[in-house]
Amino acid sequence: MALKYRQPDEFARHNQMVAELWEGYRRGRPRRVPMILNYGIRCRLLDPKLNQEGYAFRQYFEEPDVMLDAQLKHMYFRAFNVWRDEPMGYPEDGWPVHIDFQNTFEAPWFGCSVIYIGHQVPDSLEILRDCKARLYDMEIFDPLGPPIMQRAIEFFEYFHARCPAMEYMGRPVLPPKGLPGLGTDGPFTVAFKLRGATELCLDIYEDPEYVHDLLSFITDNTIKRIQSVRQYLVDKGYAEWDEFVAPGWGFADDAVEMLSPKLYREFVLPYHRQLVDTFANGGPVSMHLCGDATHIYPVLMEELGARSFDTGFPVDHGALRKRLGPDVEIHGGPSIMLLRNGTAEAVIQETKRILKSGVMEGGKFILREGNNVAPGTPLGHLKAMYDTVKEYGKYD
Repeated sequence: MALKYRQPDEFARHNQMVAELWEGYRRGRPRRVPMILNYGIRCRLLDPKLNQEGYAFRQYFEEPDVMLDAQLKHMYFRAFNVWRDEPMGYPEDGWPVHIDFQNTFEAPWFGCSVIYIGHQVPDSLEILRDCKARLYDMEIFDPLGPPIMQRAIEFFEYFHARCPAMEYMGRPVLPPKGLPGLGTDGPFTVAFKLRGATELCLDIYEDPEYVHDLLSFITDNTIKRIQSVRQYLVDKGYAEWDEFVAPGWGFADDAVEMLSPKLYREFVLPYHRQLVDTFANGGPVSMHLCGDATHIYPVLMEELGARSFDTGFPVDHGALRKRLGPDVEIHGGPSIMLLRNGTAEAVIQETKRILKSGVMEGGKFILREGNNVAPGTPLGHLKAMYDTVKEYGKYD
């Protein structure tokens, strides 16, 4: 199709520079530190200045046309206003939409009720909080059967029916490649959402056998779900099986930051190993861990072969580099609250401090917010962070 809108020269030059930057990074010869941002849909839906349609998260979660429209408007705004080392301006191939239930998918998949609290991101109610023994009545079920999974499939098929005939701002709309449920927020984090954070921590000391029963149940079902969603996509012709078996795998488990290395090894490592053994196919493991879980990183490297960490806040990036060595990839950067509530000068100074901490050693550092840009963050603060990394993130 003929493109209706020519790419502005400013973005064309930017995109060429970004392509060269990432090529050098992948070859192990980066010219400077790359910067990415998770400027997600919350930044639109929770900002009245951007969310002029007045969409609520309930609509976003329950109405596929709202999810589709909100994502397209958000991608367009981000493409022309949020500077980082990613393609900007009109996308070369089209706008890639996806099925998005934020982090409120796995707990409802296990039977927790979704709750809507004002205009905030939906949450869920702990199904085992008041009756832990209910776990033993929760049988292994059809992975595609839970209502939240059925809704995801409904949205997925709706997007695939609509997108091929759509264009937005002169570019095609690309239907989703995957479904929620192909990955995991981590068995210990999911256990928090099912049992409750306080209750699960007390169980570790008062009823350790129950904790293992719960984590085993979660992990077994998570593996079954991922395999079933993969098979659904292949059977429906949306994917090839080979797409799912390339070496390497990534997942999250934010709640492990609350554990000591000893407790992590005892209670969570067996289930992380089960996931890695099933899905990594002998390749490197990457992990996203919000907060400060850096005391667990050496165990993850030793036991799971983790070689890339997406960190949160607070993190001592220089100390972390010394602990992990130069060959491990680290993602991280200024606190999201500094980015939102601080001054542009404070953002500049913090970015410079992180870059000068020693974390750049080895050329495997990627600057980003720590972690998930907060709604209402001034775009000028993000641009100040980007301009700073371009000046102070250069390698000799």
